[in-house]
Amino acid sequence: MNNIKDHENLNQKTILLRLDLNVPLKNGLVTDETRIDKILPIIDFLIKKNSKIIVISHVGRPKGRINKDLSLEPICKNLENKINQKIKLINENIFKLKKEDLFISPYDQIVFLENIRFYKEEEENDISFAKHLAGLADLYVNDAFSCSHRSHASVSKITEFLPSFAGIQFETEINALKKVTTEIKKPITCIIGGSKISTKIGIIKNLIPKFNNIIFVGGMANNIIDYKGNQTGKSIKEDNCEEIIKEIFETAKNYSCKITYPEDVLVGKNMDDKSQIKELKDIQDDDLILDIGPKTINKIKNIIKISETILWNGPAGYFENSNFASGSYEIAKAIVKKNMNKSIYSVVGGGDTIAVINQIKAIKNFNFISTAGGAFLEYLEGKELPGIKALN
Repeated sequence: MNNIKDHENLNQKTILLRLDLNVPLKNGLVTDETRIDKILPIIDFLIKKNSKIIVISHVGRPKGRINKDLSLEPICKNLENKINQKIKLINENIFKLKKEDLFISPYDQIVFLENIRFYKEEEENDISFAKHLAGLADLYVNDAFSCSHRSHASVSKITEFLPSFAGIQFETEINALKKVTTEIKKPITCIIGGSKISTKIGIIKNLIPKFNNIIFVGGMANNIIDYKGNQTGKSIKEDNCEEIIKEIFETAKNYSCKITYPEDVLVGKNMDDKSQIKELKDIQDDDLILDIGPKTINKIKNIIKISETILWNGPAGYFENSNFASGSYEIAKAIVKKNMNKSIYSVVGGGDTIAVINQIKAIKNFNFISTAGGAFLEYLEGKELPGIKALN
């Protein structure tokens, strides 16, 4: 996979740059700028190289129809302010665009094509659409790792028609994920949460042979607590998972991977309740398990202490209520402490996990924070992502 940084001459080259600027919008304003901040390095790099930049991105799911509420205009304005440079948003039908129409003024350096998902051909991975897009530029750069699990025209098919390169953020993401999948420094630990164990079984099965520890927290831990013969009250729990959990424990035993799950918990009678520490044997029928208990926290902290690499995906409890946030906060603080003396490499993914870290203002104290969502999870599962395959 070639990186655009290694290209010898980008002066006056027209670059078709695929970005993920799918950010939350409210009343025409960007409410979370994380994804915009992440693409600043590639924009800055191409500006300095004196390239002409055509940005392709999407917002939301317009399903092949024009939807003014999902226009890229607020994102253009936000980015304009960040880079202090004028950006032109082209609303014209892409099929009618020609290369010579895009940079009419010598001062034009960045143009945005309107939301690429306004065209049904994008999600259909349409070959004619990809070919037409390719005809607008000299080179293609994918700096949208978070879209690269999609077989879409501007991610997958387009590389058949243009010299194609990975972007700066794309390479950073891949390198971080390699550190928890192929280029591992052991001991390595995975802390995994979320409500459903079935949605992450592919990841768990792929990681067990490579990991020393898998720690289950959050809703999915309730299934393991139940499987081990304990009560879970009225806690969130997935049905018909016994075979999945049995397979997890058998596989872990075969590969000497230690499975850890809560041995004490914090419960409430409802989501807004105060917390009460309980041993598993003391859980009542009307209890809701909403966090891990102090014994479990200490156990996890001790595992983090001996780990050299850590992957964290999914909070330990219902952190939205501060009474049930201590498990997640303590995990975060334990990783940060090791990060301070550079004795651990930490990779974090998942919106809720990132929200936890943001609440304690520790986002800069982790080695890599992935906002890639589905692409992050599919990579961990060992799947070949269409965007990576296309670049290779």
